[in-house]
Amino acid sequence: MTSSSTSGPGSGPRPRRTLVFAAFLLLLPVAVGLIVRARTAHPPFQGLDETWLDWMGGPHDGAPKALASGLNWFGGPAGSLVPLALLVLLLALRRWWPALFLLTAVLATQLAVQSLKHLVDRPRPAHPLVTVDHGSFPSGHVATMAMTVIVLGALFVPAAARHRRWWPVSVLLTLAMMWSRTWLHAHWLSDTAAGALAGAGVTLLVWWGFAPVLAPIPVRMRRLPVLGERSLVPGKRLLVRGK
Repeated sequence: MTSSSTSGPGSGPRPRRTLVFAAFLLLLPVAVGLIVRARTAHPPFQGLDETWLDWMGGPHDGAPKALASGLNWFGGPAGSLVPLALLVLLLALRRWWPALFLLTAVLATQLAVQSLKHLVDRPRPAHPLVTVDHGSFPSGHVATMAMTVIVLGALFVPAAARHRRWWPVSVLLTLAMMWSRTWLHAHWLSDTAAGALAGAGVTLLVWWGFAPVLAPIPVRMRRLPVLGERSLVPGKRLLVRGK
């Protein structure tokens, strides 16, 4: 097991501001969900949602369709193979705390999303282009993306590189998922925003809880004997072997 005493969320002492920020992110979609529940047929921002959906009109083909289909796969049931494969890898490497952190983040995110879906019970837009389940608010796909990028940042990206590189990429990936869900007419725009907030809030809370026993996992460059090429493999330090 790996632990760290350095400061910052995900690697040592837990700053209270991180807890407050995570709780705020989670409570915001809950508050909005209660507003939607009170006026399911026409919440205050329904006009904005309908205008955005009009902008997402056809034609639905070409490169946008390929991108949206890939994102739809990633956030759906089949996409669970991604965190499952990562969990198996962490267990094989005997990274017990990171594995438990990943499992907790996945389960907590799904619990939050499904609880809000059943609480709010908002109808989806008419004629979605993909198979959808019950409840439009919040978007489970967007919540899953937000959870995934935060978990990857916590486990594999050094603290110094997160703000400069990883978090901007994470925001772009989450925005791409938000676009795809509305482009496929599977969600209202407000559903996707709530999904991003819920996924980020829950995962940050879990990260905050695991911070004293969690630190980024370095990778090392190792030459694979069969392929004769160098590949990045999780390890204890950064090594460069080969040519």
